[in-house]
Amino acid sequence: MPDILPLLLQLQPVLSKTTCRQLACIVEAVFAMTGRVTQKGISRWTEKGGSYRTLQRFFATPIDWLAVNWGFFALFVYDRTGVYLLVGDETVVRKSGKKTFGLDRFFSSLADKAIPSVACFSLALVHVGRRQAYSLSNEQVVRSQEEKQHAKKRQQQRKARAKNNAATKRPGRPKGSKNRDKAAVALSLELVRIKTQAEKVVRRIRKGMWVSHLALDGHFGNNAACQMARQLNLHLISKLRADAALYVEPTAAQRQAQPRRKYGERIDLCALPAAWLRASQTEDGYETQVYQVRCLHKAFAHKLNVVILQKTHLESGRVGHVLLFSTDLFLTAATLLDYYTLRFQIEFTFRDAKQYFGLEDFMGVTQTSVANAMGLSLFLVNLASYLLEPLRRQSGEAGIQDLKSWYRGRFYAFSVLKRLPQKPEAIVCEALVEQICRLGCIHPASPMAAELKMAA
Repeated sequence: MPDILPLLLQLQPVLSKTTCRQLACIVEAVFAMTGRVTQKGISRWTEKGGSYRTLQRFFATPIDWLAVNWGFFALFVYDRTGVYLLVGDETVVRKSGKKTFGLDRFFSSLADKAIPSVACFSLALVHVGRRQAYSLSNEQVVRSQEEKQHAKKRQQQRKARAKNNAATKRPGRPKGSKNRDKAAVALSLELVRIKTQAEKVVRRIRKGMWVSHLALDGHFGNNAACQMARQLNLHLISKLRADAALYVEPTAAQRQAQPRRKYGERIDLCALPAAWLRASQTEDGYETQVYQVRCLHKAFAHKLNVVILQKTHLESGRVGHVLLFSTDLFLTAATLLDYYTLRFQIEFTFRDAKQYFGLEDFMGVTQTSVANAMGLSLFLVNLASYLLEPLRRQSGEAGIQDLKSWYRGRFYAFSVLKRLPQKPEAIVCEALVEQICRLGCIHPASPMAAELKMAA
């Protein structure tokens, strides 16, 4: 297992030597500790140089976590032969009190309602082959009063429009409406914030690698998000509403009869042509069919590459549809489906950061302290994935629990060795520490790995 301090000292171009030493002290304590990951809790598990006051200084120091994460990724993780996908999502952390910076009411999918919390929008790189997400940029979501009022106004306009449509029920365009350039859409304040964050990420990563696709959840399945992605020179992968109105291109006969016609027949999801079928599978009483078509949507500026998942319950005949799309017209159905599935890998980074590294435990209230708590917890997920590689060579099923048990055993072993009147020899000491580190691991080392280590 590599030592933490020499590892982090290689990040000195973006971190000072003092900050590297403080970070190494914090990392070893977080990996070894039990209980809530707060500043007070960390200070109880640190060695010399990791006092509570030192931790307060660290969390009060502005740190560019994008530069730290990218530096770590480029040095230790980047696979030049691999294919990477940029994904983004928002996570919500429940908070009480009134003094935490950025405290607001954000929608929590777990609670299924808006709760008092802070939110963080994260952008990560996903290795398609390894199916592993590496967090890069994590910025706190702070909604201004202007953004709140704008969102409320849009909701009122949407309700008023629906009410008017129900009252008039007149087909066709409203009187006095004019053609608009759908590619020149005005981005919402939310999309402007995400675009600003994504621009920093794209500008940094394109100095060393090329990423061409951005995967976001169904909240961003709209034309404005597509235009935001295209302005970043990225292709968007997202999800449409299940009742989205999609149209095929007009046929030659329709174009001849109506030369200015743009849309053909509307796609009937209950009667999809067999020519669009790409795959079919039957399992556990359900038949899943995958269709693909290049089609048009009246709210989007350009043609879309749409994959339609049709799932049928064979016994009852009930049918459900999921519509995935991309602005990249050359993605195959299997690739588009795989890329959208990989978007969920960022959720695992949120889970690990909350469960093991204190994303839900931090108690800082200032802007810098909150940003550092979020950045540190998600950086530790990246570091843990790197440190797990040598552990998994000995036990293929090792996880973060095993990694924390290993460091906890190491902490206790060194604490005991320091108190011995006479220290054992270095070779004996190393073997003893290794055995103690293994005591609490859930997945023990395989016998073959132990034999190879003894032979080496």
